[in-house]
Amino acid sequence: MTHIGNIPHILQNGITHSTSANANPNFVAIGDSSLISKRNGFLLDNGRLLGDYIPFYFGYRTPMLFKMQKEYGILPENIVYCVSSVQKMVDLKLDFVFTDGHAIEKFSFQYSLSDIENIERLLDWKAIKAKYWKDENDLDLKRKKQAEFLVLGDIAPDGVLDYLTYNENAKKRIIDFGVDASKVVVKPDCFFKL
Repeated sequence: MTHIGNIPHILQNGITHSTSANANPNFVAIGDSSLISKRNGFLLDNGRLLGDYIPFYFGYRTPMLFKMQKEYGILPENIVYCVSSVQKMVDLKLDFVFTDGHAIEKFSFQYSLSDIENIERLLDWKAIKAKYWKDENDLDLKRKKQAEFLVLGDIAPDGVLDYLTYNENAKKRIIDFGVDASKVVVKPDCFFKL
C-alpha cells in the first residue's frame, strides 16, 4: 500500500527503498512512524535489518490500513495497493523473506527462498483472508493476518502487476499519471468504510 501521490515515482523507478539511489525525494508516508522506526532496527534471523526490506502483505483490509484510515484520517481514495506476486519476485531474482505473521512479533517464523515451495502450507490463508482480526476462538488471528513478504532492494516498475483503488476517481488519477488502464482495478471492499 502506498499513497496515491507516490505512483508517478513508482511508474518511473519502481518501488524503491528509502536508502536507494533511486529513492523518492517527495515520498508521501502513510505508515506509523514509531512502528517504522522499530522495524528499521529489528534484526531478522538472516542477520539483516527488517528496515532493509520493502514489505508487502498477502491480503487486504489489514490492521495497518485500518489505522491509516481511522487514526491518521487518510482517505481510502488516497491509498493504492501495488499488487505483485510471489512468482514475479522469484522471476525477477529478488532476494526476499516471508513471515507467517507480523514480522516483528516474536511468534512469527521467517522463511526464505528455500521454503517457497511450501508457502501454501506455511501460511494461514484463512487468517490472511479474514475480513476482521478479532476472534475469541483464535487469539493469534491478528498476527497471522499480517503475514508479510519482504523484498530486499528496489523492485522494478514491471514488478507491479496491478493497482487496486478505492473508487473510479482514484482510478482516473493513476491512469492520468500514466498507469495502463488494464492494470487498474477498483475494489472498494479492499478498504474500510469508516
